Amino acid sequence: MEESKKSSPLKTFLTIAVSLAIAIFFMWLAVRGLEFKKIAGYFAKANYFWVFAAAVFGILAYWFRAVRWNLLLEPLGYKISNSNSFWTISFGYLMNLTIPRSGELARSTALFGVEKVPVEKSFGTIILERVVDLVCMGGFLGLTLIFKYDAILAFYKYVTQEKGNSAEPETGNLLYIIIGIALVVGILMFILRKNLEKFALYRKVVDFGKGIFHGLTSIFKLKQKFKFIWLSVAIWICYYLAAYLVCFSLPETSNFTIADGFFIIVVGTLGMMVPASGGIGAFHFALKLGIMALFLSMGKNPEEGGEFGLSYAFISHTMQLVIMIVMGVISIPVLAKARNVK
Repeated sequence: MEESKKSSPLKTFLTIAVSLAIAIFFMWLAVRGLEFKKIAGYFAKANYFWVFAAAVFGILAYWFRAVRWNLLLEPLGYKISNSNSFWTISFGYLMNLTIPRSGELARSTALFGVEKVPVEKSFGTIILERVVDLVCMGGFLGLTLIFKYDAILAFYKYVTQEKGNSAEPETGNLLYIIIGIALVVGILMFILRKNLEKFALYRKVVDFGKGIFHGLTSIFKLKQKFKFIWLSVAIWICYYLAAYLVCFSLPETSNFTIADGFFIIVVGTLGMMVPASGGIGAFHFALKLGIMALFLSMGKNPEEGGEFGLSYAFISHTMQLVIMIVMGVISIPVLAKARNVK
C-alpha cells in the first residue's frame, strides 16, 4: 500500500506532463508558419458581443446536462437537486483542465459528498451520458455529411496528403490483439471467480462493475423518456450555437452558413477528444485545418483560412476556458457549503 501511495503522485505528474506535451505539440503544429501578430490582430478586432452570446449557450448546456443527469439517477432511487448536479458538473469540467478525463470521477466523487450517491452508480450514468453524446455527435456528423461533404473530403485530403495507408493493418492488428487479451482475461476471471472471491480487491472491482452496469441500464428505466430526449437535443443545440455564434465575431467568418456550423462543431469536438489539457493545441489545430477545408471547398485561399481558423479557435477556446475556470472555481465553495449542510 505504501508503494502505491508513493507512486500515485508520480503517476499524476506523468499524466499531466504527457497531457501538456501533447498540448504543446499540437499548438506548435497549429501556429507554425503563421504570423502570430496577425492572429493577435484578428483577436483584437473581434466583436465580443457574439462571444458573450455564445458563452450564454455554453453555460445553458451545463444546466440542461444537470437536469438530464437527475433523470438518469432517478431510476436508481436517487432524487438529487438540480443545483448540486449543476455545480458538480462544473467542478468536473474544472478538473478536466488538470488531468484529461479526470473530471468524470471527480464529478461522481463530488456528488457523493453532497448527495451520497454511490460513486460507481453515478459514474455508470456518466458513461451512459458519453454514449448518448456520441450518438448526438453522430447526428451532427450525419448533417455534415449531407450538407458539407465537399468540406469533409477537402479536410480528409489535407490531413492525409502526407500519410500513406501502411499504418492501417498495424492499427487493425493492434485492435484484434486488445480484443483477444480482453476475452482471455474475461474467460479466466469467469473460470476462477470462486477462487478470486476470496480477495477483497476482486470483490471491490466486481461491486464497482455492478454499480457501473446499474448506471448504464438506468436509461431503460427512465420515467420521463421524452424529457431525456429533448434535453439531450437541447444540450447539443447549445453546443452548436456556442460554436457557430463565435463565427460572427470575425468579419472573415461571419458569412459562414448554418451548414458550415455543422462542420465546425464536428471538427472542434474531434479536437477536444484528444487527451491534451483542456483540448489546448489539439482544438486549435483541428479548427485551423477545418476552416482551411471550408475555404478550399469555397474556392478560397486555404492559407488565409488557416489564419482565420486559428483566430476563431483562440477566441472560442478562450471563451470555453473562462467558462470552465469561473464556473469551476465558484463550484468549490458552493459544494463545500452543500456538503456541510448535508
